[in-house]
Amino acid sequence: MGIIARFSHINLIAEDWKALMEFYIKVFGCIPVFPERNLSGEEIEKITGIKNVRITGMHLRLPGAGQMGPTLEIFQYSPEEKKDSKPVNRNGFAHIAFDVHDVEETLAKIIEHGGGQVGEVVKLTIEGKGTSTYVYARDSEDNIIELKSLA
Repeated sequence: MGIIARFSHINLIAEDWKALMEFYIKVFGCIPVFPERNLSGEEIEKITGIKNVRITGMHLRLPGAGQMGPTLEIFQYSPEEKKDSKPVNRNGFAHIAFDVHDVEETLAKIIEHGGGQVGEVVKLTIEGKGTSTYVYARDSEDNIIELKSLA
């Protein structure tokens, strides 16, 4: 029996998909995967269960993912639903993680491009894995990002 599934993408819902896309391009070097999406109509309403929905956005190739690797899908919905700030320990998907060469330098880029810091930068030793530097941050729309130094 061959492969029965392949990881495809992670989806972030944005207030401003173009601005959030630029954040991930500038901070992490993600690459746009065209075409832009502009989806609406009966089929999209059936898929989402939302009347009169319009979805706009784009996929971004993640760093190190290769040509066929998974993407970060950034979509904006109209009509949109406002939510409170997302806690680190909420149920469901919690964060997206990036291995980086320099955690503090990447954190500074995040802040420079409209994101923020959640917790402290710490060195953590995991048995059998070694010691790495970690921090939780937020992107420009409050989504949580874990940064970890490359081991």
